[in-house]
Amino acid sequence: MEKFNSTNVFGDTLNACGQEPLTGFFRDGCCNTSHADGGMHTVCAIVTEAFLSFSRSRGNDLTAPVPFADFPGLKPGDRWCLCAGRWLEAQRAGVAPPVDLTATHEETLAVIDFETLSAYAASGDSGG
Repeated sequence: MEKFNSTNVFGDTLNACGQEPLTGFFRDGCCNTSHADGGMHTVCAIVTEAFLSFSRSRGNDLTAPVPFADFPGLKPGDRWCLCAGRWLEAQRAGVAPPVDLTATHEETLAVIDFETLSAYAASGDSGG
């Protein structure tokens, strides 16, 4: 399972997204992706209660622990690599969480345009 280049939306080296809980499709702390990542877990988000409620209403309860997958469940403020499509769905519903652009994979731009993403940039995140 070969990873794509670890490059962020600015064309720079992809920063880590989250270690506690350990995030990423590859559980390497980064929003790396590959052809095997059907969900495209490339958006580094700082999850909010509004987003977590929205995701739960769409059938994906990210607050529920999944012990066999070593997933403790998320709480507001956690950093997590979200599926680009789910983040866009949340954005259209008005509940998209802030994004760390330096830790968001460039493949995200195939689904979400840079202008939309940058409107949700976490404070102090101006990139490279």
